[in-house]
Amino acid sequence: MRILGFIVFLLDLYAIWNVITSSASTGKKVLWTLGILILPLLGLIAWYVWGPRGRGARI
Repeated sequence: MRILGFIVFLLDLYAIWNVITSSASTGKKVLWTLGILILPLLGLIAWYVWGPRGRGARI
């Protein structure tokens, strides 16, 4: 179970790094980061599905 928690932690760090380096507005970056920190697994899943898509990506 510790390994699963560690994997989620590493994926959260990866997601936060991608949020910070994305071209999204500062407000969106703050909201995504808080969501990932407050709800680590759900925030990670939500970021993967609806989050910013890299640097300069457009939807």
